Amino acid sequence: MIFFEDFSTFVSIGPFHIQWYAIVILCGACFAYFLGQYRFKQLGYDKEILSDYFFMLLFVGIIGARIWYVIFTFQEMYAANPMEIFAVWHGGLAIQGGIFTGLIYSYYFFKKHNIPFLVAGDAIMPGVLIAQACGRWGNFFNHEAFGGNVSLEFLQSLHLPNFIINNMFIDGAYHHPTFLYESIGNVIAFLLIIFVIKKLQKHIGVQFFSYFVFYGIVRFFVEGLRTDSLMFGPIRMAQLISIVFLIVGVIGIIYVHQKGQRVDEFQVE
Repeated sequence: MIFFEDFSTFVSIGPFHIQWYAIVILCGACFAYFLGQYRFKQLGYDKEILSDYFFMLLFVGIIGARIWYVIFTFQEMYAANPMEIFAVWHGGLAIQGGIFTGLIYSYYFFKKHNIPFLVAGDAIMPGVLIAQACGRWGNFFNHEAFGGNVSLEFLQSLHLPNFIINNMFIDGAYHHPTFLYESIGNVIAFLLIIFVIKKLQKHIGVQFFSYFVFYGIVRFFVEGLRTDSLMFGPIRMAQLISIVFLIVGVIGIIYVHQKGQRVDEFQVE
C-alpha cells in the first residue's frame, strides 16, 4: 500500500489506484447527503428516506455527467479508443449533465414517495453547491479545468498557497486556477442561500431556484476563463446552459412567489 504515489493518486494498493478525484467527489457528495438528512428531519420527514435516494442519485449523476462530457469530446478523445469512455477515474465529468439526470431521477423518486418536489429541492440543492465545490478540487488534482495563461506574479498577488501556485504550472506556463474560482463561488452561493435566502424565504421552492440563479452566474463567468470548454460550434456549452439555469431560476422564483405554497402553510402528510 503506497499513499500519495503521485499528485493525483491518494493510495495505491498493488495494481489498484484510488485517485484524489474520487475522494473529493465522495466527500462532497457525503456532505450534501448528511445536510439533506438533517434538513429532511427538520421538515418532519424520516431522514433515512434519503439513504435509498442518495446512492442511486450518485450513480445516475455520474453517468449523466460522463455522457454529457463524452458527447462533446467523443471525436478528439474517445473515437480512437472507445473503452476509455468507461475510465471515469481519468477525469472527464461535465457536472451540468449530472444535474440534468439528477433532476429527472429526483422528480421520479420524490413523486413515488409522495414528497413535493420543491420541498425536497429546497432541502437538497444548497448542499449540491458544496458537492460541486469539492469536485472542483478533483479537477485540480487531475491538472484539468484550468484557465488561460497568467504570470507567476499574478498568482502570487492572489495570496495563494505555494502548492496551488506550483500546480498551476502546466505545459510550460502558469494558468488561472479556475477550479478555485468556481469552488469559492459555489461556497459563497451556498452560504447566501443558507443564511440569507432561507431566512427571507416565504414560499417553498425559493432555495431550489436560487441554486440555479447563483450557480448559473458563477459558472458563466468562470467558464469564460477556461481553456477546455465543451463547445457547440463557437458556443461554450457551459455558458449557454448557465444562461438557461439563470433564466429558469429567476422565472421559478417569480412563479413560486406568485402562485407557490407558503412555507408556513406546509405540513408533512
